[in-house]
Formats: sequence, structure tokens, C-alpha cells
Amino acid sequence: MATRSSIVYLALIATLATSSANADISIFGPGGPTPAMKEAALAFEKQTGIAVTVTAGPASKWMESAKIDADAIFSGSQNMMDDFITAHGGIINESVEPLFLRPSAILVRKGNPKEIKGIADLASRDLGLMVVDGAGQVGMWEDVVGRLRDVDAMKSFRSHIDILAPNSGAARDIWNSDDSIDAWLIWNHWQIDNPDIADLVPTEPDLTIYRDASIARTEKGKDSDEVTQFFAFLKGEMGASIFGNHGWQRQFD
Repeated sequence: MATRSSIVYLALIATLATSSANADISIFGPGGPTPAMKEAALAFEKQTGIAVTVTAGPASKWMESAKIDADAIFSGSQNMMDDFITAHGGIINESVEPLFLRPSAILVRKGNPKEIKGIADLASRDLGLMVVDGAGQVGMWEDVVGRLRDVDAMKSFRSHIDILAPNSGAARDIWNSDDSIDAWLIWNHWQIDNPDIADLVPTEPDLTIYRDASIARTEKGKDSDEVTQFFAFLKGEMGASIFGNHGWQRQFD
């Protein structure tokens, strides 16, 4: 006959086993990939019962918490992931997994009242222009304009920049509050995820650049089966479909 202490012990073991089988995951990253990542997290939870908590925004807002709580970190570019690895101290470099790419794009006011046609057009016209030169877009505008292979175009484009935003979230706030900005060089998904605030003009195909969203394990999540399952979900067909709806793809023609 089981004693009371043995019954309590067995109940505790059962509880721990259940908790282990359905442990939640905590991931942290920038704002850009977040709409797609949150949608993927909800779909993954519905499929598996494993909840994924997504904390996002500028790294300065969450890095200290991530050092304690993060099972994985996602990024909006390779240079951003390198910065996260340095700042966090517990991200496993060998686990970095590039997931999806997205292209550069120009956001314009609804209806494109200035009839902006592309990067060459912005280099030749004196319009209200904003670029982001921080976070996952360090050097982005220079890489795009540099593909014109014309130093005069680089000089002209630079002279037309009115706002150098530190990150995409700050740029969106400026865009929403300053009507003098006619064009915003950014990634395509910022228009896809915010269709009411802007229209999209593609950057010229030969000038377009692509950067990725990656994800990596931390020491905390190194041996987590739940993290393994979530990574596999992101790399599977449903993950690709969800991210694709937000403008992210594994390959572009």
C-alpha cells in the first residue's frame, strides 16, 4: 500500500514531467520581424501546445532581461546578430540559423503624390527623405545607392537625407508625425505590416539589397527540445507561408 509521502512524490514527478513536456519558450529580438514571428509563435502553440513568448523592440529595452530569460534570440540582419552575440554573452554562435530574406523598398505617402519612381529618382530630386542607419540597417542606404556605381549620385543622395533614424521603430514614429518626409528607405515588410500609413515603391532590381532574419539558441535554450521544435517549425512549410505573407522569403528571383 502506497504511503502518503510516496503518493506526493509520484504526483510531483508527474507534474514535473508534464511541465517539462510543455515548457514555454522565451525569445527576444527586434521589431521588424516581430509581426511574422508572433504569428508563427501562435501557430506553433496551436499545433504543439508549447507557448512562445516573443519580446521585441530595440535591444536596449530587453537585453538585460534576455540575458536571464531568453531561450533564443532573433535578429534583423547578420551584423545585428553579431552585435547581439557580443552584448548578450550567452548566444551560441554556431547555432545561428538564417531563416528568411526581405528586400529594400521605398515607402511613400499614400497615393504616391510625389510620383517617386525609385532610388535614382531620389538621388536626383530634393524631396523629404528619411533613412535608417542603425540596428539592422547599418550602411543600408549606402549599399543601395552604391549600386548606382556613381560617386556623384552618392553625394547627391546623401545631401537629400533629412532624417537619419536610429532604428525602424523610431523611423515609423517620425513618419507618422512629420508630413514633410516624402520617402523612407526601409525594408518591404514595414509597408506590408503597416499598409495604412504608406504605399510601397520597389527599389530598382539592380539596386535592391536583401538582409535576413536569423535565430540562435542561448545557453539557456541549448538543450531545449521545445526550441528544437520551434526552429523546425520556422524552417518548415507553415513557417515559410507565415513569413511569406509578411514579405519574407527564403529565395528571390
